[in-house]
Amino acid sequence: MRKPLIGVTGERFASGYSPLPNQDVHGLLRTYVEALIGAGALPVIIPLGLAEDDRRALAARLDGLLLPGGGDIDPALYGEDPHPKLADDVDPLRDALEIALIRDAADTGLPLLAVCRGVQVLNVALGGTLIQDIPSQLPDALRHSFSLRDAPRENLAHEVQISEGSRLAAILGTPIARVNSRHHQAARDVAPGLEVVARAPDGVIEGIELPGHPYFVGVQWHPENLQAIPEMKRLFVSFVEAATGRGA
Repeated sequence: MRKPLIGVTGERFASGYSPLPNQDVHGLLRTYVEALIGAGALPVIIPLGLAEDDRRALAARLDGLLLPGGGDIDPALYGEDPHPKLADDVDPLRDALEIALIRDAADTGLPLLAVCRGVQVLNVALGGTLIQDIPSQLPDALRHSFSLRDAPRENLAHEVQISEGSRLAAILGTPIARVNSRHHQAARDVAPGLEVVARAPDGVIEGIELPGHPYFVGVQWHPENLQAIPEMKRLFVSFVEAATGRGA
């Protein structure tokens, strides 16, 4: 059986490579690549700025779609003005590409796994809204934003409660999981048709699914950094298995 082809949206950033600094780079963190390869998939970066026909042609060849973490989403997409704490890394090209891919995946049954920013843009794409800045808008919330200066990527910051009977509960095999946390935004009003399947102890949404879809799961933490934990590895394995079944 051939390995499934998983499309992953990339991000744009300025190169820190000293001989050629500030070059416009389109890339993907190594941890996503390693997690997908470790689960038996072949990852490919989906470039930003594709024409619609090219995006559809590329998506038609994919067996699954991974939406990785990244910068904030333009709040105009869910009818709000920018909050003072909105990050300055909003990328309209990435927002537009991912929203189109998400809507297509919801319609066509393409397996989808969304991570951190991914679950936020998933919610926005289907009609939901976001908390633009947890610390200022939910002052009683737990700390959710741990930078790499504060803690390593694999630092387990808090627990999440997984809904009984959800796909996520079946994958992880536990009603409570400890997770890492590197976000200052989160889903607020959940899009019609989506279901909340995990929350932090403070009520912040940590997991979303689309019932009836072959595989459409979003988590607010970063399981790609937790592949030494069996249940977090199972999240990638289950996604790749769903993609393998589609491409068989």
